[in-house]
Amino acid sequence: MPAAPARPPVRVRRLMADAQQLRAALNGSTTIEILDAAGDPPERYRLRYRIASLAPGDGKSTDPVPAHEHDVEVTLTSDYPRLAPVCRMLSPIFHPNIDTSTICVGDHWTAGERLVDLVVRIGEMLAFQAYNIRTPPNAPAAMWVDLHPDRLPTDPRDLRPANLG
Repeated sequence: MPAAPARPPVRVRRLMADAQQLRAALNGSTTIEILDAAGDPPERYRLRYRIASLAPGDGKSTDPVPAHEHDVEVTLTSDYPRLAPVCRMLSPIFHPNIDTSTICVGDHWTAGERLVDLVVRIGEMLAFQAYNIRTPPNAPAAMWVDLHPDRLPTDPRDLRPANLG
């Protein structure tokens, strides 16, 4: 009797499930698009969000300017899913919880969270549907948000893909 094929390690199975769920949920989405997935199974994603948000101004004013396309990189490190993915912006953004090196998602991460839910949560952050001004890595953005709650959210749409299971 032939031996049963060896099952992939738990982390590899998780990466495979994440890739399948993410592709299925974002298939046909005009709001969030997978630009690139590196690895087999993928361990790094480049995503494009088409969401009304804010970018830093021209320097003449402290006010941000509207921005509608945002590229994000999500890296699933060797400690994933025990530790949160490393998420960073690839395009300019003005947000209290996002700086040039990181998107602060770690406070809310649990190993049981699906990658697709994290991807949606980043979109909600970009749309200013979710933010925290108490411990911001971007203090000027936090101050602006605190002074202009009437301008938020920048994009009120429900960002959860229709085919998100």
